[in-house]
Amino acid sequence: MTLILVVIAVALVFEFINGFHDTANAIATVVSTKVLTPRQAIVMAAGTNLLGALWGTAVAQTIASGLVDGSVVTSGVLICALLGAIAWNLLTWWSGMPSSSSHALVGGLCGGCLAAAGNRWSVIVWAVPAGGHWWLGKGVWWKVIMPMITSPLCGVVVGFVVMGALYGLLRHWRPRTVNVVFGKVQLLSSAAMGFMHGTNDAQKTMGIIALALVAATQTGGFDHLPRWLHFLHSPAPPPGQPLAIAVWIKALCALTMASGTAAGGWRIIRTLGHRMVKLQPVQGFAAETTSAAVIWVATQLGLPVSTTHNIAAAIMGVGAAKRFNALKWSVVEQMVWAWLLTIPVSGLVAYLLVRALQGLGLGP
Repeated sequence: MTLILVVIAVALVFEFINGFHDTANAIATVVSTKVLTPRQAIVMAAGTNLLGALWGTAVAQTIASGLVDGSVVTSGVLICALLGAIAWNLLTWWSGMPSSSSHALVGGLCGGCLAAAGNRWSVIVWAVPAGGHWWLGKGVWWKVIMPMITSPLCGVVVGFVVMGALYGLLRHWRPRTVNVVFGKVQLLSSAAMGFMHGTNDAQKTMGIIALALVAATQTGGFDHLPRWLHFLHSPAPPPGQPLAIAVWIKALCALTMASGTAAGGWRIIRTLGHRMVKLQPVQGFAAETTSAAVIWVATQLGLPVSTTHNIAAAIMGVGAAKRFNALKWSVVEQMVWAWLLTIPVSGLVAYLLVRALQGLGLGP
């Protein structure tokens, strides 16, 4: 029972860090265009994150049941997975480099389970194709790797097209009029970005907590709970059925992410909104609208995509529509390296933590 509470506590720490780490990505554009001050943007993002986190559970179900063999998942493995993700998030936040909390969590989960299974690679669900459409499949390939490639590409292409269309539509407008109009319109696009961040990112921690509760229920960890704690019981769903996510899990994760958002994250805002490309309100609107749309589609399909990757890719596309040398490619290169290293490094940290516990006779 104590370990389950520790899992929930560490998961909420991860969610809190996600709030100020990834939400900084979501609000970077509206701050950099000076439509909102950092404090105003953080308050708005906290509210929209809260609403978005309570909307749907498709991504949570993917994290809870579609990536690893649940038979090796224990409280210890989940704690190590979360710590691996937290370590990477804090490192990249300190360096001001945008990275994906989503992929850090996936890497930590896979690395921890691999160590717990004694290096049996089959414990990771690599690919379970489904008839019809690729996004209906399960496993790391279909639910993580493919979206990791396709969603940023969509962000770049759609951002380029949207910004190009706006340049054509607004070519006869006075610059001052464009800034005034899109300074107001960007309030809507940034709110949509915060909402979509909540719908996708908050659900990942919901999935981890649900996974921990199912594992504890199956191993008898809740057999002797007092009646008032029976809400923790979470039986595994029948084969082929989605895992139900309790309302209290959704509310707890939503409130925690909103609290983390309120803590801010200026380091990452500076990288995305100032160092990579200089943005005007119309460009901020195009980037936020593009990214929110891509995340919305992914959330409907249950794909745990990265808010970081999407908004950064959309900013790249928008900047390139102005001119390719408007982007600071050295900053882009640093970001891409951070993206590529996220899953393996967080996975390695979790793997080593599980191995350390095993060496001490405490591990799963």
